[in-house]
Amino acid sequence: MTISYDKLWKLLIDKKMNRTDLKDASGISFNVLAKMGKNEFVSMESLHKICLTLKCDVGDIMEFIDEGENESS
Repeated sequence: MTISYDKLWKLLIDKKMNRTDLKDASGISFNVLAKMGKNEFVSMESLHKICLTLKCDVGDIMEFIDEGENESS
């Protein structure tokens, strides 16, 4: 099972924010953003900071994807 932050990147576009804006507003590090850009796991604390900043739930910014699942469906 892998993780995808595509929902986060789409949400940032909708809110007219870039990754640097998110980093500065939420207080997460550049390393956390880099990990998220590679769809790697990050701490719940970082996800919580992002959710507080964007006023959303964790399911609005990430999802788990089965490796056998077709991503286009």
